[in-house]
Amino acid sequence: MHIKKKSIALAVGLGLVALPALSACGSEDDSGSSGTSKNVTLVSHGSWAASEDVIAAFEKQSGYKVKVLEDGDAGQAVNKAILTKDNPQGDVFFGVDNTLLSRALDNGLFQSYEVKGADRILPEYRVDEGKHRVTPVDTGDICVNYDKKYFEEHKLTPPSTFDDLIKPAYKDLLVTENASTSSPGLGFLLGTAAQYGDDGWPGYWEKLKANGVKVVDGWDQAYNEEFSGSAGGKAAKAERPLVVSYASSPPAEVIFGDPKPKTAPTGVAEGTCFRQVEYAGLLSNAKNPEGGKALLDFLVGKTFQEDMPLNMFVYPVTEGAQVPEEFVKYGPQAKDPQTMAPEKIADNRDDWVKSWTSLVLK
Repeated sequence: MHIKKKSIALAVGLGLVALPALSACGSEDDSGSSGTSKNVTLVSHGSWAASEDVIAAFEKQSGYKVKVLEDGDAGQAVNKAILTKDNPQGDVFFGVDNTLLSRALDNGLFQSYEVKGADRILPEYRVDEGKHRVTPVDTGDICVNYDKKYFEEHKLTPPSTFDDLIKPAYKDLLVTENASTSSPGLGFLLGTAAQYGDDGWPGYWEKLKANGVKVVDGWDQAYNEEFSGSAGGKAAKAERPLVVSYASSPPAEVIFGDPKPKTAPTGVAEGTCFRQVEYAGLLSNAKNPEGGKALLDFLVGKTFQEDMPLNMFVYPVTEGAQVPEEFVKYGPQAKDPQTMAPEKIADNRDDWVKSWTSLVLK
């Protein structure tokens, strides 16, 4: 939301909704009589969001006050967490996804902890089961979104597949994020690698570049400044009607619209989707590991899992968690998204990003 991240940034960037104030009062070394910190600190990307009453429920149940440190795009946050792992900023890191997971694990970012309720996590999202260094928390799809009004006015059928995006009809219409700095940008690159294979994706990107794809640093710039279908893009008179975003972006446009539209003004090209999974883990050298464990348990519990869809615009990963009707209506999961084994991502990601950078940005 990485989600990357996430579509919630749309509303935040436009001042349409305010994130709950989650950071607790008091100093970081605020301790009880036992000497154990009363605070538990969550480090995340900039699209973390949760309902105030949900966080309050955890604080009442556990006795810990939640402090949240948001650290930009998911890729930036992961890199900073790795650099500070010997003296971490917090106790739990949330928001490393399957595109960057191996980097975090190989650099010893997390320590082992199997959450209570791990058996309720759907099997397709489980990883690292022997060591339990990370816990799946949410899932979503990185996909090309399109501006319905643009395509209606130009009497042009919206693209639905990767192949469509390189057709002359869609020249100079797509904006995507930098694969080296952005989680959705990297996810889109991996989606093309899964579609066209190790040898075929560079040729695809050569055609995409020739067809006028625009690359910007991150999701917020791509979606809120360059994409004509977003509320931000309309205000800025943006000119690109295609953007790499999330399958959950259309419901965000409806829910935070003012006035609220009857139907989503944006659509999803389902043949361009890549399945993203986000994880959380107990940071190595965490100052409050017990508080961190309690928070991780909470993140996979039903209360938090059912709170996520309308806050971070992602799907839960635990059995039995219900998803709001309006979220499903406007942001259904892709039926057949591209996926890639974590091992394959680990073996190829850095080389692919270097090749992509040389091919597309130079």
